[in-house]
Amino acid sequence: MTISNNQRRKMKSAARLYTVQALFQMEAIGQTVDAVVAEFEDHRFGAVYDGDEMQEGDVDTFRALMERAVDEQAKIDQTTDRALVAKWPLGRIDPTLRALFRAAGAEMLNGDTPPKVIITEFVDVAGAFFPDGKEPRFVNAVLDHMAREVMPEAFKA
Repeated sequence: MTISNNQRRKMKSAARLYTVQALFQMEAIGQTVDAVVAEFEDHRFGAVYDGDEMQEGDVDTFRALMERAVDEQAKIDQTTDRALVAKWPLGRIDPTLRALFRAAGAEMLNGDTPPKVIITEFVDVAGAFFPDGKEPRFVNAVLDHMAREVMPEAFKA
């Protein structure tokens, strides 16, 4: 079965969303990375809840983001802290946003995706979690700052 470019993009987008959910779950209930990855791959990717089918996620993208987010969490958190205003350190940020910044930071560190794509994708993820709030604009600003620090070569004219 051949996967179209459009389907591949949707699967990568779903993997990003699942990564945020999985990182949130790890922090909320103290699950290990191996346990949460197995749970998501076995029970979330393509699952049907109340008649709604969940998007199939790109497993390789999901695993890479999870591994990098966990392995590089201290570095990602420090970068995020520098992008936040002094009165709002990472520890005071909503746990969903903390997970989102870790997932996005992991993708930035991978260096395979242009920063504009990463920012756009994760702003969309923020919109999925906070459809009526100001969080997507906040996420855009923080991720732009993070990308300029982590991927400065992408911003040179």
